[in-house]
Amino acid sequence: MAEEAAAPEEQVESEPKKKGPLIKIILMVVAVLFLIGASVGGTLLATGFFSKKDHAKEAVDEQLDKLEGGDGHGEAKKDDGHGEAKKDDGHGEAKKDDQGKPGAEAPAKELVTPDADNQRWKFNYYALEKPLLSNLAGSRKVMQVTLTVMTHYDDRVIKNVKTHELALRAGILDVMRQKTEADLREADFRKALAEEVRLTINSLLEKYEGFGGIEEVMFTEFVVQ
Repeated sequence: MAEEAAAPEEQVESEPKKKGPLIKIILMVVAVLFLIGASVGGTLLATGFFSKKDHAKEAVDEQLDKLEGGDGHGEAKKDDGHGEAKKDDGHGEAKKDDQGKPGAEAPAKELVTPDADNQRWKFNYYALEKPLLSNLAGSRKVMQVTLTVMTHYDDRVIKNVKTHELALRAGILDVMRQKTEADLREADFRKALAEEVRLTINSLLEKYEGFGGIEEVMFTEFVVQ
């Protein structure tokens, strides 16, 4: 009977021994989970994850305020034509350009010469690529010239000269063919010929482009033989 009574006591004493390792395992699991959670939270904090959420929330709040008309007197006011856009509609920098400051463009169809206070354009020169050769009227002599034209207007005039150079050369040769040996003996022959050539060039440019613009013709080479 004594042995039978002792058996239950041994079973009671063994139960706490079995529970001890199980509690340790649970505590270890909880500790590991805590460490993992702390590590993840620290990483998110270091990368600014939570601050990004705050900025996103602020951005959403700003958009909502704008939709409700909360700050319609700030940047939105600049965008409706009273800020930077005002410069683009002819009241800012564009207005300065129209007054003739550097960088302004000439009107599309009207070119103007500079006045004393506003040197709008520089001297533009262009030399015809090849000399012009023509016989004198009623003579065996030959006149050969090389021309350079000058304008105070912008590059569009020079561009027009280049575009219609063949037609201009033909017109200049017609003028040269009418000259005689007697004309050559006149004191101002070269000056008079240059002016006649200038008028011919401008007449042809006006015919093809609606505007002449050549202000002077110069002979860089002039040979009669």
